[in-house]
Amino acid sequence: MHKPCAAWLVSVAFVFSAAAQAAQFTLSSPSVKAGARVPEESVFNAFGCKGGNIAPELQWKNAPQGTQSFAVTVYDPDAPTGSGWWHWLVVNIAADKSGLPRGFGNIKPDEQANEGLQTRTDFGAPGWGGPCPPAGDKPHRYIFTVYALKVPKLDVAVDASGALVGFMINANKVGKASFTAKYGRAK
Repeated sequence: MHKPCAAWLVSVAFVFSAAAQAAQFTLSSPSVKAGARVPEESVFNAFGCKGGNIAPELQWKNAPQGTQSFAVTVYDPDAPTGSGWWHWLVVNIAADKSGLPRGFGNIKPDEQANEGLQTRTDFGAPGWGGPCPPAGDKPHRYIFTVYALKVPKLDVAVDASGALVGFMINANKVGKASFTAKYGRAK
């Protein structure tokens, strides 16, 4: 009777230990708060939106063991496309990095000095494309995610689609951390 109980306790302890470790990997931003409205500074500046379109600073900590690189995505699952909208995709961020600076998404790919590769968003070009949901639509959710990857580099081109980049990220992830912010605009 004691042996099954001890085995069960060890199993439960392992599960809780693994869950606690995974929960430690976090993502935050000093300007975009989880659950809050995306600031105008980061909103797109076209399609009727008049934001600054400046990529926010992102910070992460406590990456899982085995992390060899990072990838960052920002995705709007509420876009009226049938497949959501990719606002930002960055891969091949070195494992010794703990974030991306404010404005990183506005730097041209050839000026990034091997800090990470930004790939094509649903706006049709690489780099940050801020929120700009249709006027009068309910506030959209913007999911900011950092992925810890088990490879030092993903073999994707700057013009790779969001679907391909997402596939490569998910095939190589060892962990992820996310937060969601919202943005909507009146009619």
